[in-house]
Amino acid sequence: MEGGDMRIIGGLAKGRRLRSLKGTAFRPTMDKVRESVFSILGPRVEGSRFLDIYAGVGTAGLEALSRGATEATFVESHRPAGKLIQENAELCGFGKQARVIMARAAQALAQLRRQGRAFDIVFADPPYGSGEVGAVMSRLGQWPEMVAEGGVLVLQRSRFEDPGETAGGLVRVRSVRFGETVVDYYRRKGSERGG
Repeated sequence: MEGGDMRIIGGLAKGRRLRSLKGTAFRPTMDKVRESVFSILGPRVEGSRFLDIYAGVGTAGLEALSRGATEATFVESHRPAGKLIQENAELCGFGKQARVIMARAAQALAQLRRQGRAFDIVFADPPYGSGEVGAVMSRLGQWPEMVAEGGVLVLQRSRFEDPGETAGGLVRVRSVRFGETVVDYYRRKGSERGG
């Protein structure tokens, strides 16, 4: 396990290197994409409840905690990565604010919904070409209440996997492209202003 190339890029833990997994198919969010996402999210990160789906080793959720999120819930089905999320959270000083759910996205979302959880920011970065973009958007579209009132769903995807302008109770308010990668921003219907 090596952590040379992944780091926190803003906030309290800025510059902190994260441990990562060698020789796996994980595709960490590029720094420039992460910088853009958190620049667009801006002050809404502070004090937020952040959900990081397909978390990998936790870069997005840890970035949110570094920038003032009060809690981050990480969903990751790959056990070694899930363990590293907790280790990285401890390394950054956010151990108490991080919760890791080691399960597939659909199971974890169902569990969180049963618990009545809602999140101010939901970040989803499904593996490209896996069909998970449609699956997670369908699930969250059916359960838009998981995105808190005034909250936002951030979807990172391949440009070839467009889930559309609306997904159930969610509507796209912004889209930013970085080469083959696109980041979409969705809000609950009826709270679309101020993308």
